[in-house]
Amino acid sequence: MAPLTPTQSQLRAAVQRCTPDTLFGRLALLLIAAVIVSHVLALTLMFELRPAHPGHPPGPPPHALAADGRPLPPPGPAPGLWNAPPSLQLGLLLDISVRLAALVAAAWWAARWLSRPMRRLATAAQELGRDIHRTPLPEDGTLECRDASRVFNQMQARIRQQLAERDRFVAAVSHDLRTPLTRLRLRTEGLGDAQAQQLFRRDIAEMDAMIASTLDYLRGVAGAEAWVHLDVQALVDSMADDQVAMGHSVTVAGQAAPLRVQAVALRRCLDNLVGNAVRYGGSAEVTLHDAADALTIEVRDHGPGLPPEELDRVLEPFYRVEASRNRQSGGVGLGLTIASDIVRRHGGQLALRNAPGGGLVVAAVFPRAVAGYQ
Repeated sequence: MAPLTPTQSQLRAAVQRCTPDTLFGRLALLLIAAVIVSHVLALTLMFELRPAHPGHPPGPPPHALAADGRPLPPPGPAPGLWNAPPSLQLGLLLDISVRLAALVAAAWWAARWLSRPMRRLATAAQELGRDIHRTPLPEDGTLECRDASRVFNQMQARIRQQLAERDRFVAAVSHDLRTPLTRLRLRTEGLGDAQAQQLFRRDIAEMDAMIASTLDYLRGVAGAEAWVHLDVQALVDSMADDQVAMGHSVTVAGQAAPLRVQAVALRRCLDNLVGNAVRYGGSAEVTLHDAADALTIEVRDHGPGLPPEELDRVLEPFYRVEASRNRQSGGVGLGLTIASDIVRRHGGQLALRNAPGGGLVVAAVFPRAVAGYQ
């Protein structure tokens, strides 16, 4: 858009000063202007198209005289609008049409004019759930819109500050916890009992893994990452190749077109899903279902599955169905939680179900049309 000249800027500022500063004032101004314009146009057309006044008509012909010599009145048309002259009918039709068109146009423009700040606020609220570091809203428009934008920006700043403080607190706590863990690890090496040494090592490793996973989870929630168009098909194929190279059975079926995502977060999400399938089911089957409105990535394993009442609870942080199995596999109950949060940041949903033939199916749905990220 070309920059405004000084004259245009001054004219725009003058119009803004004369424009009401509230939604009610703007709506009232539009309605008043619509009524005035519609009446002016309608009256103008009626006067322009009204029939001309004829002059004095000539005298009646002889056969139009009565017996006493007086002229007979000419037969007039039947009363009613449809028997009015065509020009008058056209004028009335144009009158109604102009009034209706002016009111409809004013209502349409008023709706767009008044709802634009609300649509912008709704879009910002949707984006905030996916990117806490998004650009603040411009505080312009009517008084109500400025107040709403200011409160929204203050809320976003407070959330950002709270997340930063939480990160600093958790980092400090993790540092304080790792210091005694390091001392315990060193003292464990001096134990003479091999069995006790092994138990200590396992517990220390589990605590260390829990601290690391918690920090990764919190960084993923608060971290900012750019949105890019990613070749999801290549990403999934690459992950499957990596798992096969490590000796795991991972297959990929289906095709997927590029998608606008946070690349690192998506990789982490799929790593967790495939890793869980390999860890608990021995293998993973990745199926891509691409559609015009959403991309669905399903990861299935052939393990024991989950009890129906646990399908939702396993998405909670640190929740583990079988603590013993998670200790043996090294999990701390955050893998599915992290994956679910990442999918939600993309505007989608993570759903779990037991497969008919056995095993667990985890479906991650990524909408292709998300506000702000088309």
